Amino acid sequence: MITAIVRFALPADFGLDDARQAFEKSAPNYRGVPGLVRKYYLYADGSGGGVYLWNDRETAERFYSQAWRDSIVQRFGSQPEIRYYDTPVIVDN
Repeated sequence: MITAIVRFALPADFGLDDARQAFEKSAPNYRGVPGLVRKYYLYADGSGGGVYLWNDRETAERFYSQAWRDSIVQRFGSQPEIRYYDTPVIVDN
């Protein structure tokens, strides 16, 4: 398993309610994505992002295409930063 953490700057006037609305609008786009196990949306300190759990890195890298990156820039005004982590153990309560 691979965890990808995606971060991007949000516009200065973009609050938590704005983030919630934007994230809820995009959530259906992630349902049924092959190889995606789970996604969490993130908001803090003027930044947004997501934590994605993937079956493998190749699938994750294919998903974060230029078109996907461009959509983040179009919606939020900044380039996403993506970091990958091997995920050897998961604890699910």
